[in-house]
Parts: sequence; structure tokens; C-alpha cells
Amino acid sequence: MNSIMDRFLIRDRVCVITGGAGLLGYKHAEAVLAGEGIPVLLDISDTALERAKSNLLNDYDGTVETYKVDITNRDQLQSVCDALVNKYGMVNALVNNAANNPKMEDESKNLGNIRFDNFPLGIWMDDMAVGLTGAFLCSQVFGTQMEKQRSGVILNISSDLGVIAPDQRIYRKEGVKEEDQTIKPVTYSVIKHGLLGLTKYLATYWADKNIRVNAICPGGVENGQPEDFKEKLTNLIPLGRMADKNEYQCSVLYLLSDASSYMTGSTVIIDGGRTCW
Repeated sequence: MNSIMDRFLIRDRVCVITGGAGLLGYKHAEAVLAGEGIPVLLDISDTALERAKSNLLNDYDGTVETYKVDITNRDQLQSVCDALVNKYGMVNALVNNAANNPKMEDESKNLGNIRFDNFPLGIWMDDMAVGLTGAFLCSQVFGTQMEKQRSGVILNISSDLGVIAPDQRIYRKEGVKEEDQTIKPVTYSVIKHGLLGLTKYLATYWADKNIRVNAICPGGVENGQPEDFKEKLTNLIPLGRMADKNEYQCSVLYLLSDASSYMTGSTVIIDGGRTCW
């Protein structure tokens, strides 16, 4: 019988990570490598993928696969799946991580003075395509392969804003007219809530095929945001701080591994206690 700690290992398991060259996608890849698995990074930037792969292989022994892919294109996803099955024989896990994430530290086109009543349909469609349709298509393609294998794990990366509404007050700035205030966009909330619905649906749909589907809801990660924003946000968090970018890795590895073999359809909230208030 394997020891308790052995159950956290995902040795040689092929784990697809969408948005794999981004901040948290990279950290998910580190978790896979730490568990002795094979991360497969999907992203839209060759440069970012090459940089991520180089950095990962500098820090870890193992194998890293990268594919430049538009996750809203089913044919491209199928090509990746076919290539992985031809090389490794199976796909063991999928992490639906990609999103058009409106972050305070970036100049995101979907974070600004775009109020709900004039939110552009084009941005709505773009955000939905990546964050929700992309997760749907990836689950279709890689999940169907898992169904053939009769085993696999899907992990959807939601958000604390998948269970609560954004507090728009933390984005406000004194002396700025109401119509010019920054707003967390409606798409972010709808997508992150939607991922929890997708999680529960797929968990029951594929339960008899030995495919487990869970979600995590991370809180905000400290990454050079403006100090006034961080102060307002941390006042909403019982632990009194934002997350470190490394604080979700153990939960990701747990949910990808046999350590969580009796978990499916679950939502794990990791937010410093924010949703308790």
C-alpha cells in the first residue's frame, strides 16, 4: 500500500494547463513538476511559452511540453490532444486556467471606466470565449480522451469572485467622477460563477467514467498592485493580506493527485477568509 505522501505524487501523468505561461499557470506547472508529473502548457504567445519552459527546466528535473494554441479553436485543441496521446498514450489531467483577467497591475482593456450599462458586446464576447467557452472546449476535447481511458482529472480555476460579487468600492478613487471610476467587469463574475456550474455538471456527467472534476476559488495574488488598492482589499480579508503566488500550489497538486480520490464536484475556496464576511 502506498504511503500517504506517495498519494500526492502524479508521476509521469500528463497535465494540460491552459494559460500556462501566465502568473498562476506557471505556478500550476511548478506544482505538477514537484509532483513528478509532466506539465503541458497551452498559451497564445510563443515567447511567453519559451520563457516559461526555460525557467521551469532551470528549476526542476523533468519534462515540460508547450503548445501555442487558441483555446477557442476546437481543431487546434484536438491536434494537441492527438499529439499527446501519440507520444504519451493518454492525457491524465486538465487545468482550465486561462482567462482575460482584468488586473489592477495591468492596463487590461476590460478593466476601466466601463460600466455595466455601456459594457461593449465585443469585450463580453472576447472574455466569454476565453474564460468560459475555452474551458468548455478544452473539457470536451481532453475530457473525451479521459472518457476513453476511463480515468482523468479536470480542475477549473475559478475565483473568490465566483462565489461573491466584486466590491466595487476597492477600485474607487477620490476626486474621480462617477462615470470615470474603474469597474471590475461583469464578465469576470459571470465567467467565474459559470466555471463552478461547469464543474458540478461535468462531475456528475462523468462520474461513472472515473473522471473527477473540481474547482478552486483563489483570492487575489499580491503582484505589484497600487498600495491604496491593496489596503482596501486586505481590509476585506480576515487574514489581513493578499495571497502569495506560491500559496495555491499545494491545493492544485492535492486536487490533481490520488490524495483527493474521493473528491468530485467540489469547490475549494482559498481566499484568506474573505468570503466568510
